[in-house]
Amino acid sequence: MAYGVPGMPQLAQHLRASKPEDLDTPASEIWGRFLAAAEEYDLEAALTRESMPDSLTNHIVKETWKFLIKSDLAHFQKNISNRDINPLTNLFRYLLRTVKKEIDVVTTNYDRLAEYAAESGGIHHFTGFGYGHLRTWHGSESTHLLIGRRPVATANVWKVHGSLDWFQTADRTVIGLPVTGVLPAGLLPSIVTPGVEKYRITHGEPYRTILDRADRAMSNAQSYLCIGFGFNDQHIQPKLVQKCERDEVPLVVITKKLSEQARSFLRRGSCRQYMALEESAGGTCMYTQGHPDGIEISGHNLWSLQGFLQLAI
Repeated sequence: MAYGVPGMPQLAQHLRASKPEDLDTPASEIWGRFLAAAEEYDLEAALTRESMPDSLTNHIVKETWKFLIKSDLAHFQKNISNRDINPLTNLFRYLLRTVKKEIDVVTTNYDRLAEYAAESGGIHHFTGFGYGHLRTWHGSESTHLLIGRRPVATANVWKVHGSLDWFQTADRTVIGLPVTGVLPAGLLPSIVTPGVEKYRITHGEPYRTILDRADRAMSNAQSYLCIGFGFNDQHIQPKLVQKCERDEVPLVVITKKLSEQARSFLRRGSCRQYMALEESAGGTCMYTQGHPDGIEISGHNLWSLQGFLQLAI
């Protein structure tokens, strides 16, 4: 959101204003109930209350794609002239200065800010798809580029809910089309929107394999950095929470505002090595196992990625 990509409230407003076409009576009634629920609850809660027919699910997917692609491509254009616009680039560079040539990024976002950040730093990114203008699904194993005989540093970006450059063909094959601002004819964006359908859709490929790789990354990690994650997605957090509680893996959370789910997890006391940073009126509020109620760090912006990196690296 710091780079102009709309969040869930803006998407909810856009969907409420959209008009599905050629709906039969049952679908029209379901859409009406969704609109009423979206006024009362947040978007995910509203979508979870109704089992949508394919006509409405496809409408939501297409409208979500059309709404988000503009801001994604606008950030891409800015990135061309300013390679350091996203502090994630500096984080990737820092992490890959070691002998380790591979890092894992797990995200629920559809946008490609992580991929842009990697390439801005001269770092290869891998999302499971191959290379070129018509990208095919390669599977879960990272494909390293080589310069001479040396592997190029790689950021594996595991996008558990899909990406703006993934599309489903008529035979339900998912392909990658790197940079397009127009929805290709006959293709459906391959993104998993909130609601009851996301648990069904993610049983198929490429999501099934990506979720497995995300789980492996979580299980093998020796530390976690969570940027703006609310701990409210069952596709990501179980392995993370389990390892923090069982193996005392260090956890750092930076966010504008901690979600209630994140607060609840940290307050349980099972995670014994954590630091959570959120915005406060005076600067930053920091929560640790020694200060579960938080302490004020006045005059310092440590809750944003840019501010945090100025301290950490």
